[in-house]
Amino acid sequence: MSQEGEQEHSDRKKYEFRKVIEDLKDYDGSGTQLVTIYIPDDRQISDVVQHVTQEHSEAANIKSKQTRTAVQDALTSIKDRLRYFDTFPPDNGIVLFSGAVDSGGGRTDMVTKVLESPPQPIESFRYHCDSDFLTEPLEEMLADKGLFGLIVLDRREANVGWLKGKRIEPVKSASSLVPGKQRKGGQSAQRFARLRLEAIDNFYQEVAGMANDLFVPRRHELDGILVGGPSPTKDEFLDGDYLHHELQDSVLDKFDVAYTDESGLKDLVDNAEDALADAEVMKDKKVMEEFFKELNAGDLATYGFEPTRRNLVMGSVDRLLISEDLRKDVITYDCPECDTTEREVVDRRKSTPTHTCTECGTDVEGTEENREDAIDHLIDIAEQRGTETKFISTDFEKGEQLLNAFGGFAGLLRYSTGV
Repeated sequence: MSQEGEQEHSDRKKYEFRKVIEDLKDYDGSGTQLVTIYIPDDRQISDVVQHVTQEHSEAANIKSKQTRTAVQDALTSIKDRLRYFDTFPPDNGIVLFSGAVDSGGGRTDMVTKVLESPPQPIESFRYHCDSDFLTEPLEEMLADKGLFGLIVLDRREANVGWLKGKRIEPVKSASSLVPGKQRKGGQSAQRFARLRLEAIDNFYQEVAGMANDLFVPRRHELDGILVGGPSPTKDEFLDGDYLHHELQDSVLDKFDVAYTDESGLKDLVDNAEDALADAEVMKDKKVMEEFFKELNAGDLATYGFEPTRRNLVMGSVDRLLISEDLRKDVITYDCPECDTTEREVVDRRKSTPTHTCTECGTDVEGTEENREDAIDHLIDIAEQRGTETKFISTDFEKGEQLLNAFGGFAGLLRYSTGV
């Protein structure tokens, strides 16, 4: 599989994992009756089955009959699922969730989920029994990768923060006491210049202190540091070796930035495009800039669920663009009167509505059988047509526009279709 194909497969798998995690986080159990098991790929299945059997036996000592029954039922369900695996788990391991969850009205439903081959290897075996499923280790695996330190400064102010994957996080700021270039009356030019240089030096030391406090503890995780500001400020700061020596070695480059408040951190990331060529935020920005360019030209862009779907079916979509934050279902309605097929996109948690046929006005009942995840629906078509799928972050302006202004679905076309 090509690198692009592997990335697309990984993105889809991450999306499927996120869906499951979101569902799991909504579940509540009464007492400590929701069971989570993380199994690394070097742990023998027979050892895990033995552990589950032992936990089942010990659960007999739980005083509450309801909790005891729920835990034992969950462990039995997990044990049954483990029989489907060979001697060892698949690559990166398995995570199993099982338990009786609150379904309202004093009733409970038994839920069992199995997630195979998470995005990163499970490091150690973990058995967890609580009123919530343990999803945090999986969420950390799905978090955006890439960690860059950001510094913007001039002689008036400075801001320090992170670029984590696609997310810019301002953390610390400082204002300087550096006097302006005009000296006050009564001071000699030489004395004023000396005091001004001392104030500049003190401010640079303060900025470096902020950066050192923030970045040094995570210096081994850093993919690099970006420094921005006007000249000569950023040059003086870097040439003066104010930063911790290990951070100084991690500086990727320096960039001209007009603003040094929090917005300056965003400008720094934008201006550091070449240095961040491999960072996800720049990949997303580039593809969205291409989409808007084609949209304005009116030739090779489509958006909205139904137009994008029709172009996918025709095989005209080169890249399918989907918002990472989109959570929608699509319902297919087949009108019994005029045989018209229509689709409606609804929020995932919204009940299935009745649809009025636009051709003949007949009310058509929606069914759960005709309802599916809208993203899965489009990706299935994309895979059949050899179309690349890109998930776009909402952590920048054009990414937000994809979700809010274009419904979360768009496509870059191979050729113009007029659809």
